[in-house]
Amino acid sequence: MMAGIRFLIAGIILFVFLLQRGHALPTLKQWVAAGTIGILLLAVGNGLVTVAEHQDVPSGIAAVMVATVPLFTLCFSMFWGIRNTKLEWTGIALGLVGIVLLNTGNNLVGNPTGALLILLASASWAFGSVLGSRISLPAGPMAGAAEMLVAGVVLTIASQLSGEHLDKMPTFSGFMALGYLIVFGSMLAISAYMFLLKNVRPAVATSYAYVNPVVAVLLGVGFAGESLGPREWLALVIIVSAVVLVTLGKYLFARPAKVQPAVK
Repeated sequence: MMAGIRFLIAGIILFVFLLQRGHALPTLKQWVAAGTIGILLLAVGNGLVTVAEHQDVPSGIAAVMVATVPLFTLCFSMFWGIRNTKLEWTGIALGLVGIVLLNTGNNLVGNPTGALLILLASASWAFGSVLGSRISLPAGPMAGAAEMLVAGVVLTIASQLSGEHLDKMPTFSGFMALGYLIVFGSMLAISAYMFLLKNVRPAVATSYAYVNPVVAVLLGVGFAGESLGPREWLALVIIVSAVVLVTLGKYLFARPAKVQPAVK
């Protein structure tokens, strides 16, 4: 429910602001395109992670599994004829090893549903990212506003159909957290992400994912009292290494350019 409220408020604020600044209303075709991407990225991608975390999947573990997004992105890119390098395939294989290792750890071995939900969320986000870079969306930040509006409506309807309701009003800190997610986690972050999708390769745009696990694990351990065993830490290192290899490998292991001898 709160995810739906978050995106609805963020979408409405950004949409009204852009209209006042003279941005054109999206066409029907652009609404359909933006709605599709919004559902894939936010309603399914973000929504399923939220559901999984409510099934007692630790935030650090969830973030590590979401770090597989760049790996899924490479796989889906092949549908549009983008060929992967051997280095990228090595990263994909390494990432799969990390996922298997993580899913046999104590934190997820008793919660296969949570693990499956997060993997589906990652795949949905990756597919939406690749598709979003290939179809016609509203210009500029209006794309993010339309996506958040559609995703917010879908998530709100889904929460009502599932019987969710507020037992009590959120605390002040809860409202502060919601405000942070609306402004920084939605209005600014989604707009920046959509800009990247249109200007860089999807695999590069999703490279943010290798930073999230480290931050989430440290915050979860430090503030939420979560604990990780040696297996989970090893899986974290493997998955993050795989994503770094996929996204930055061509720079880290670049072949030196061949110098052609001058013709006299």
